[in-house]
Amino acid sequence: MSPLRLFFDARDYELLQLIEQIESSRRTGSTMHDALDANLHPHGVKELVYSPEFRIAHAVINLLTSPVEDQAEIRLAALRTLHDETLASAHSTLRINTARALVQIMKDLVARSDIEERLALAHEFHRTATGTPRVVRRTLERYHLLEMPEEWNQLVLDDHVHDAHSTGRKTPTHLIMDAWVKGIRSLTIVYCDHVSRQTAEEVLEAADIVGITARVALEYGTVFRGRRVRLVWMPRGFADARAFLNFLEQPLVAELMEQGKAVAAWKSEQVLRMLDAWNCGSRLTFAASLGVDVPPLSREALLQHVGGRQVSVTHLAECLFNHVLPCMQARAARLRDDGGDAALAELGRLDSLSCSDLRQRWLPDADQILQDAALPEEPAPFSSLCLRAISPAELTRRLARLHSDCRIVLCLADLTQEDVLEILWDCQGRITHLELFNARQWHAGRLHNLPAISLLRNALNSGDGTLLKQLVSRMTRRMRADPDQARRAAKFRHILHRLHMLWERYRSLPLRCRMGSASASRDARSRMGLAFPVTLPARAQRAIRRRRVSTIAVPIQTELEERAIRFRDSPDSPEPRRRAERRWLAHTETARMAPVGNMVSLAGPQQPAHSNGLLREPSQRRKAMPGWACLNTGIGNFLKVAAGFIPAALTFWYTQDWWFLAWFGALIWFAITGVRNIIQMVISGGGGARGSLLRWRDHVSVSRICDSLLYTGLSVLLLEAGVRIGLLEKCMGITVQNHSLFVFTILNVVNGLYIAAHNVYRGFPRAAAVGNLFRSALAIPLSGLFNTAFISVLVLAGVADPLYYMVPCAAIISKTASDTVAAIIEGYADSRNNRRMRHWDYAGKLASLRACHARLELMFPEDDILLNLNRTRRLIRNGGDRARLLERDLCIHALDLMYFWFHLPRAQDVFAKLLRAMTDKERKTLLRLQLVLCCRHTISKILINGDLVGRNFRKPLAFYLNVHGRYLRDMAHMIRRCR
Repeated sequence: MSPLRLFFDARDYELLQLIEQIESSRRTGSTMHDALDANLHPHGVKELVYSPEFRIAHAVINLLTSPVEDQAEIRLAALRTLHDETLASAHSTLRINTARALVQIMKDLVARSDIEERLALAHEFHRTATGTPRVVRRTLERYHLLEMPEEWNQLVLDDHVHDAHSTGRKTPTHLIMDAWVKGIRSLTIVYCDHVSRQTAEEVLEAADIVGITARVALEYGTVFRGRRVRLVWMPRGFADARAFLNFLEQPLVAELMEQGKAVAAWKSEQVLRMLDAWNCGSRLTFAASLGVDVPPLSREALLQHVGGRQVSVTHLAECLFNHVLPCMQARAARLRDDGGDAALAELGRLDSLSCSDLRQRWLPDADQILQDAALPEEPAPFSSLCLRAISPAELTRRLARLHSDCRIVLCLADLTQEDVLEILWDCQGRITHLELFNARQWHAGRLHNLPAISLLRNALNSGDGTLLKQLVSRMTRRMRADPDQARRAAKFRHILHRLHMLWERYRSLPLRCRMGSASASRDARSRMGLAFPVTLPARAQRAIRRRRVSTIAVPIQTELEERAIRFRDSPDSPEPRRRAERRWLAHTETARMAPVGNMVSLAGPQQPAHSNGLLREPSQRRKAMPGWACLNTGIGNFLKVAAGFIPAALTFWYTQDWWFLAWFGALIWFAITGVRNIIQMVISGGGGARGSLLRWRDHVSVSRICDSLLYTGLSVLLLEAGVRIGLLEKCMGITVQNHSLFVFTILNVVNGLYIAAHNVYRGFPRAAAVGNLFRSALAIPLSGLFNTAFISVLVLAGVADPLYYMVPCAAIISKTASDTVAAIIEGYADSRNNRRMRHWDYAGKLASLRACHARLELMFPEDDILLNLNRTRRLIRNGGDRARLLERDLCIHALDLMYFWFHLPRAQDVFAKLLRAMTDKERKTLLRLQLVLCCRHTISKILINGDLVGRNFRKPLAFYLNVHGRYLRDMAHMIRRCR
C-alpha cells in the first residue's frame, strides 16, 4: 500500500480528480460543468448531481479564472453559489466562520499545483466542513483570519482599496469575496480617474450577495504648489444601487468619466514609453549584470499581462520580472552544473531577486517621471486632459456641482499641517474628510506629519477658536522666518484674519476622517481590513494580544458606541423569538492620533525570505510526510476505537472478580454507547418520519460513534478504576454494599462533568454540553431504579447472593442510566440543530417562491395564476421569454421544496410548523404554487435540456417522476390537518 493511502481518504482523491476535470474544461473552453442553475438551493435537488465540495470548487475556479475585462455575470453567479454553499455546509454554531474557512481552504487548494499539498488541503477541507469549533478556529488562525461574531456585527472596515480596474490585482467580485472572508463589513473601492457602469454594477451586486456595505469612489490627482495631491470623491445619498448607476450616466458625470479615461490612457502611454526606454537601455545593463541574454519585451505582451486594467509602473515591473524569470532559470541551471563558490554566490543572488528589487534598482525614477510628466503647463479648459493639471479648489468646485451630497476626502501623503490648512481654505469647506490613516503610505513613511494634522483637525472640530488661532499664527511665523515663503506667509495672514469662516464651517459640520489600507493585494503589510478588537469575540481579542494572528497596531483612537436593538423575528426565521442585537457605531469625528490606539490593521502572514526556487532542482526538493491530521478517516476511526477499548478492557480485567465482566465488561460498555448513539442520531434526524426517503443509516455518523467510543473507553478508566476503586473504595472505604446511593451519585456527577467537557471539546451544541452538567440529577435516581430492577431480576432467577453480582456491575448500571439520560438530552440538542438548519433552508426558498409568484401575478394582471399553474402553456405563450424564465424559476423552487420534504432531516416537522403559522389563504396559495409539478412535460424538458443540472439529469428526473404525485398528496393532507 502506498504511504499516501494511510493518510488521505478516497473522497480527497475524488475531489482532486473533479477539480482537475473543471480546470481542464476551463482550459479547453468546454462547458461540461457550467450548467448548474444559480437558483438551485444548496440543500435542494442538485445534491443528486454533485457533492457540495465539488460545487464549491467549481465556484472558486470560475471566480478566480474569469478574465478581468468580461464574464462579470459568471463571476457573480459563482460568488452567489460559493456564498450559499459554504453557509449551507456548516452544521455547527460557527456557521459564518466555517464558511469563511472553507472558502479560504478551497482558494488555497485551487492555487496549488503539488499533488500532496492539494491532498492535504482537500482532507483539511472535509475536516473543517464538519464545523467542529476547534478545527474551524485552528484553520482561521493558520490563514491569519480573525474569528468574527456569528451575529456579524463586528466593526471591521476599509475605506480605501483597489481592484483590477485600477491598480489592484483582483477582479471586483474576487475582491469582495476576499473582504467577506476577512470579516470586513464596510468597504470603499477607489478607482483612478474614472469608473465604468459595468464595473460599479459588479462591485455593488457582489457586495449585496455577501452582505457587505460597498461604496464606489474616484481618486483624482490635483496640482498643489508643484506637487501631486490626491483627492477621493465619493457621491452619496442614493436610494439604491440602481440610482447610483443611473447617476454615472448623467451627461456631466459621463463627461467627467470620459476625461478620466483620457488621463488613464495618457498615463498608460507614459508607462509604455518607459518600457521602450528599458528595452533600449536598462535591459542590456540588466542582462549583463545577470549574465543572461534578455530579449526585448513588446508592448503587446505588457498589455496582455495587464488585461482590462489600467497600466501602471507596478504592472510594468511585474511583467518584466515574469519576462526575465525563464532567463534566470536557464542561467541557474548552468550555475548548478558548474558548481564552485562563485557560482553558488551568483546563484543565491539570482534566487533572491524579487519584483520589488527589480523595480527599485532598474525603474528607480519611474514614479517621479510619471508625476512630473503629468504636469503640462497650460491645458485647455475642459479639454480631455485638463484633469491632469486641475487644482484642488477647481476640482472640488466641479465635483460639488455634479452632486450636492458627496464626500471629498483629502489624502495626506507627504502633506504638512500648513498644506492641509491651505487646501481646506482654498476649497472653501468642500472637503469633508481627511484620510487620517493609509496603511500603504504609513509603511512607506509618507505620513510623518499626522500628529500635527490631527491636532489641526481636532481644533476645527471642537470649535476651539483659541487653539486654532494659535496654530495658524505659529504657521505664519514659521513662514515669515523663511524668505522663500514670503508670498505664502502673506496668504496665511489673510487666512488668519478670516479664520472665523473656516471655524464656522467645520464647527457645524465636523471634518471627519476615513481610514483605509490602499490595498492592491501585493504587500502583506498593507492588506485590506482595519478592525476594532473590542467588537470581536474574546478569542479573537486574545489571538491579537498573543500575536497568533498577524495584525499591526494602528495609532488611532476613536470613540465607539454600542447599541442594543430589540425586535421580534418573523415567523419564517430560524427559531422565531424576541431577541436583542448589539450594534457598534464609530464616531469618526473624534478620531485622533494616540500612542495606543483601539484599532488594528489586518496584515497578512509574515512573508518568508523571497526565493525564486533556483537553488535546487524541483526533483531534489524534499517533501515532508503528511501530519497526523491527514490520517485516513477509516484508519483514524479504528485507532480511536482501539485507544478507547484497550484501557477499558484492561480496567475491567484488573478490577473485576467476576469472570463475565472481566472479559466482556468492555464490550458491554461499548455496546451501550454505540446503541445509544445510533438510536439518538436516528430519532433526532426524524428517522421515523412518514414518507421520508432517508434510511436509518443515512442519519448515522460512523466518525461520531468512533469518537464517542474513544471517550467512553477512557471514562471506564476514570469511573471504574479511578473513582469507584481508587477514590471511594480504597481511600474512603465506601462501597455499593453500604452506600449505594452515594456511590452512584459520585459516579454520575463525575461522568456528567467528564462528558460535558468532551462535548465542548468536540463542538457539540451548547444545549447538549450544558444539559450534561445537570443530567446527574436525573441519572442518580434512574441508577437506583436500574439497581433495584437488576436485584429483583436476580432474586426472581433464584440467585442466592444478588449483591455478589451487583457490586461489580455498579459502573455498568451507572453507565446505562447516564447514557439513557444523555440520549434524551443530546438527542434533543441534535434535533434542535436539525430544525434550525431546516428553518434556514425553508426561509430562503419560500421567500424566493413568493417573489416569483408576485412577478407572475403582475405580468398577467387579468389571469388567475393559481388556477392555471398546472396548465402554464397558455400563459407562457402570452408572456414571452420573461414568462418562460419565471416558469422555469417556479419549477426550480418546487423541485427544491420537494427534495427538502423527502431527503432532509426534520424537514416535514419544520414545514408543518411553518404551515401552522400561516393563514388559510397562504397555505392554499403555497399548495397551488406547487401544482406546477403537474406539468411533467415542462419539467422533464427543463431537466433533459441540461439547463438546470447539466448532463447528469437522470437522478433528478427519476426522482421527480417517481415521487411528485405522492408529494402533492402528502402536502395537501398536511395542509388540511393544519387548518
